[in-house]
Amino acid sequence: MRPHTPFVGLVPAVLTPFDSTGELNLAAVEPHAELLAADGVAGVFVGGTTGEFSSLTLEERLSLTARWATVTKGSPTRLVVHVGANCLADAKHLAAHANALGASAIAAVAPSYFKPKSLDVLISWCAELAAAAPDTPFYFYDIPVLTGVAFSMPDFLEQAPARIPTLVGAKFTNPDLLSLQRMLHAGGGRFDVLFGMDEQLLAAVVLGTRGAVGSGYNFAAPHFNRILASARANDFATARADQYRAAELVALLMRHGYLPAAKEVMRTRGVDLGGVRLPHLGFTPEQAANFRRDLEVGGFGDVIGARGA
Repeated sequence: MRPHTPFVGLVPAVLTPFDSTGELNLAAVEPHAELLAADGVAGVFVGGTTGEFSSLTLEERLSLTARWATVTKGSPTRLVVHVGANCLADAKHLAAHANALGASAIAAVAPSYFKPKSLDVLISWCAELAAAAPDTPFYFYDIPVLTGVAFSMPDFLEQAPARIPTLVGAKFTNPDLLSLQRMLHAGGGRFDVLFGMDEQLLAAVVLGTRGAVGSGYNFAAPHFNRILASARANDFATARADQYRAAELVALLMRHGYLPAAKEVMRTRGVDLGGVRLPHLGFTPEQAANFRRDLEVGGFGDVIGARGA
């Protein structure tokens, strides 16, 4: 396995760009990457939940990964590729492709149609997948609210290394802070636990998290970096105030429909990533205008760094 350094800082779960016809718009990856680099992110998480991976074909996922690999090559931005799929053969193909491209890491959610019936079965599934990318560090991506697969992640980290030699940690999109603490101490603290809930970032940082993967870091990374900086300086009054503003922004996006709203916020930052795919519903012009009005009324310009579009 390639040497692996734990992530410190923010890793945006990048949105997938589409054109006006709903096809992949790979030309939009470069300006997106340039914005994120300017915002001071540590890496990018490609083809995950925010990237609508389940609405992409296998070939689209391969093309998207290849484009991000090209754009980030030689830069400080590290590439993490989500390779999870219900079909294990597809997941292995995606993993081998990421391995060949030299990705910094891969990650995978559990299969969610035919769900693993035990933690042992989940580990077996992950082991076969990770073996397809023997040079690439592997993270398990725990997001039970969407997969319906909810096993103990501390137990996973204790039991899985014997069968997954490339396992380096987990992406934990889960509000269970007790489990988070146990994961951070599993294996003597050897695992990299990337927290996946933007609206609770500060709580995770206080407990010891150093890296985070989230959708909000696409458009509000400078704000979240301020939270991290305040926490490092032990200025928790400022950190709490900024975390609450971030939580308010997340709540606003969720009220309007998170993914189309997130893409609308990206437009305010000068990067057009198009719409969303069914079963998500895109904004009508009126809905987009209403959302932008609510952003303005809420005074969120300082949170997202909007420059107009």
